[in-house]
Amino acid sequence: MAKKSASRLPKRKGEYTYRGLTIAELQNLSLEEFAELLPARERRSIKRGFTEGQKKVLHEFKEVEEGKTVRTHYRNMIIFPDMIGKMVEIYNGKEFISVEFQPEMVGHRFGEFSPSRPRVSHGSAGVGATRSSRFVPLK
Repeated sequence: MAKKSASRLPKRKGEYTYRGLTIAELQNLSLEEFAELLPARERRSIKRGFTEGQKKVLHEFKEVEEGKTVRTHYRNMIIFPDMIGKMVEIYNGKEFISVEFQPEMVGHRFGEFSPSRPRVSHGSAGVGATRSSRFVPLK
């Protein structure tokens, strides 16, 4: 299966902070403390608890060795600070897209970095598509 790599984020100057905290400080926070820093939708998702599949993905991230990737279909998972620097392959409905988590991705969801719909590029209009094409002879 073809793998695509996603590196859509620009290079940053200096150390990245999320709501005034560095990545090292974020990694020391508990899940509840980190949830308080997130926007309302992500905070609510964490407060309601994880599904069995999401718990499995979190467990795989804790167990994964350096250089290995985690494959998942769970596009609604939130990116946590302890996932930074790890590789994941996210399913977009057709193939797995390889993504390396960077500090700027904290608090976002997996699916945001694996587009499930292709970019549309429309061709030129056909005969009969416009009012002026009525006067074009068809042979």
